Amino acid sequence: MTIAVAVSGGMDSLLALALLKERGEPLMAVHGHFLPPSLAWERVAAGLAGACGTLGVPFHALDLHQAFDDRVIKPFVAEYRAGLTPNPCAMCNPRMKFGVLFDAARNLGADRLATGHYVSMADREQGRMLVRGRDAAKDQSYFLSMVPVENLRLAEFPLARTFKRDVPAILEAHGLTPPLPRESQEICFVPDDDYQHFLTARCDMPGPGPAALPDGRIIGEHQGLWRHTQGQRRGLGIPWSEPLYVLDKDVASNTLIVGPKAFLAADGCVAGQVNLMCPVRDWPGTVLVQTRYRQKAKPAKAWLSGGKLYFDFLEPHVRPTPGQVAAVYDEAGTVLGGGVIEEAL
Repeated sequence: MTIAVAVSGGMDSLLALALLKERGEPLMAVHGHFLPPSLAWERVAAGLAGACGTLGVPFHALDLHQAFDDRVIKPFVAEYRAGLTPNPCAMCNPRMKFGVLFDAARNLGADRLATGHYVSMADREQGRMLVRGRDAAKDQSYFLSMVPVENLRLAEFPLARTFKRDVPAILEAHGLTPPLPRESQEICFVPDDDYQHFLTARCDMPGPGPAALPDGRIIGEHQGLWRHTQGQRRGLGIPWSEPLYVLDKDVASNTLIVGPKAFLAADGCVAGQVNLMCPVRDWPGTVLVQTRYRQKAKPAKAWLSGGKLYFDFLEPHVRPTPGQVAAVYDEAGTVLGGGVIEEAL
């Protein structure tokens, strides 16, 4: 079976390609560029073509920027306008990498797709399942929790047992230099990570409105709900007797709800756009739910009702942010499912 390796130009995907080449697998490399064509893209594509030539792997450069704009950027803007804080990286994986890009690779003759994610697939009672990668500091299973399990079961993750710190040395040993030696940790389509400038350049964003305490008392003004996210403390500009945090957003009245730190805790949350890796009836009685990437998964009771996932947190939990992903795990690090947070409870 031919494996298409999604190569971005960075270290991780190039190493994934090299490791699969060592296994003697029939391979092709596919580079899906998600931004409009530019000289920078041409340089990256040329660098990847050279690396693939060194390895003796066919290389295909695909211009997918229009699909990316439709499936990732436009929803990102719309969700911010609706008062949410979206996670475009988590949505890019099901919609683009394991969606449009995988479809294009299959049209080129590929049967499976490999990426440079730090995750693993393992056999469990529920079947072949997504599992956390060995490098806990780099584990990216959270960002894959919205990918349909049938697509993941056609995936290869060569870096499952690799530690990020070892990647440069392994690439050097293979005589490979990635075209993008510096890897961005920010949203790839937002220049300089200035999402506010990006949003205002794309469309008219909602304006100012009142800032109020949970009891309804108005104590200030905000400059746009989209400029704030739950848990935020800095930049509120509202004088008060103790530090204030963003608790919630009332989009209907364009009101920012703020309050002291004691109000930040949540008892649970609701998630929609549910993606189940296995039926909820097969989940353990207590699951671990992760509502932010840089967060330890915490125990919760979970149930499915009306197409939505409900979580009852069993220990103190910082208020989840609507628009972010709730990824569900068992104690062994198996991903049981995911959903997009709609509200905190």
